[in-house]
Amino acid sequence: MRDWTRFGARLRRFVLVGGLAGLALGGFMLVVFRHPAAETQAPAAPAGIPVTLGDVRRADVPVFLEGLGQVQAHNSVLVRARVDGMLMRFAVKEGQNVRKGDLIAEIDPRPYQATLDAALAHQQQDQVQLANAKLDLTRYASLAQRDYASRQQLDTQRALVAQYVAALAGDAAAIESAKLNLDFCYIKSPIDGRVGLRLTDPGNLVHANDIAGIVTITQIHPISVVFTLPQTDLPRVQAAMARDPASLPVLANAGDSGKLLDRGLLLTTDNAIDPATGTIRLKASFPNPHDALWPGQFINARLQLETLKDATTIPDAAVQHGPDGLYAYVLHPDGTVYRQALDVTLEQNGIAVIGTGVQAGQRVVVDGQSRLRQGVKVVAVGAPGPIPSGVPISHRAGGVGGNAAGDAG
Repeated sequence: MRDWTRFGARLRRFVLVGGLAGLALGGFMLVVFRHPAAETQAPAAPAGIPVTLGDVRRADVPVFLEGLGQVQAHNSVLVRARVDGMLMRFAVKEGQNVRKGDLIAEIDPRPYQATLDAALAHQQQDQVQLANAKLDLTRYASLAQRDYASRQQLDTQRALVAQYVAALAGDAAAIESAKLNLDFCYIKSPIDGRVGLRLTDPGNLVHANDIAGIVTITQIHPISVVFTLPQTDLPRVQAAMARDPASLPVLANAGDSGKLLDRGLLLTTDNAIDPATGTIRLKASFPNPHDALWPGQFINARLQLETLKDATTIPDAAVQHGPDGLYAYVLHPDGTVYRQALDVTLEQNGIAVIGTGVQAGQRVVVDGQSRLRQGVKVVAVGAPGPIPSGVPISHRAGGVGGNAAGDAG
C-alpha cells in the first residue's frame, strides 16, 4: 500500500512538470508563429536626401544701383552781422523752425539811429540853402536883364544852385545808407529752416567781418543727399535720365539696419568724375516729412533705374557655381532632382532674376545641394523664407552668364 502511494505521488509530479514544460513550449511557439512577417519583412528603402525647396516665381523686380551717400541741407546759411555793435538779444530759440524774414537777433541800433537823424538834419539844411539859392538866382536873372548884375554873377549863382541840388542827392544817399545800416541791426532769417546752436551770446561785440558768425540756419524740408556710384554706372544713369529725366526714384536707407528712411527723386549728376576714386557724384532731393534725414548723416542711397516686368525669380541660395557656369537643382515630379544650367541676369537681396533655365511653377533646391547628384531622390524638410517682393536688385559685379553645363532633365 505504501508503494502505491509513493508511485502515485511521483506520477503526479511528473505530470505537473510535463504540463508546465508543455505550456512553456506552446507559448514560445505561439510567439514565434504569431508574427511571421517580422522575420520575412524586407528592409525599408531610404526616403531620400533631405533638402529645402524654393519656388520659381514671376514678379515685377525694380533694378537699383546702390551707393553710399551723405545728407546735406538743401540750403544752409551762416548768419553774420553786417554792422558793428553789441548783440542785444537773440530773438529765437535754438532748434526752432523759422520762416524767411523772421527776426533772429538784434544789434544795438542807437548809434545807427543817430547817424540817420544826422543825415536827415543835414538834408533839411541843404534843402533850405537850395531854396535860398534859387531865390537869389531869380533875382540875379531879373537884374541881369536890366544890366544891374553881371553875367558872371548870374553864372555863379546858377552853379551854387546846382551845387545844392547835388548836395541834396548826396544827403539822400547818406540817408539811405543810414537806414540800411539801421535795418541791418535787426538780423532776419534769409530762408525757411531750422535754427542751429548759438555761436555768439547776447552782450558780445560783433563785427561785420567776423568769420564765426552768430548762428546757422539750415533748410531740411526738402533735404538733399549726395551719393556716389562707380563711373561704369554713369552710362546707365544717363540713359535712364534721358528716358525719364524728372522722376527717377531714390530710396534712402539707414546704413546699420537697412530701414527705409524716405523716398526722393534724382536731381542731377555732377559735371565731372573724381579721378582719385573713379566715382561720379549724384544729388537727390527728399521731402523729409518726418525729419528722418539729418544734415551730415550717412545713408545707403538706392537709385531705381527701371523695373523688370514679370521677371522669373528664384531664391539666390539656389544658384550654384560650377566649372562651366551657374546652375540649380530642379525638382522632378517623381521626387528626384536634375541639374539645370541658368542664365542669371540680376542677383541681390535674397533673389536672383533668371533669363533662361527655369520656369514659374517649378521648385528648386535652396539648401542641401552638397549631397546631391543627377537623378537622386530628395525629401523636402523645413521651409525657405519667402522671396522678397519688390526688393532692390542690382547687376552682379562683372556680369553673370548662363552657359552652365548640366542635364536638361
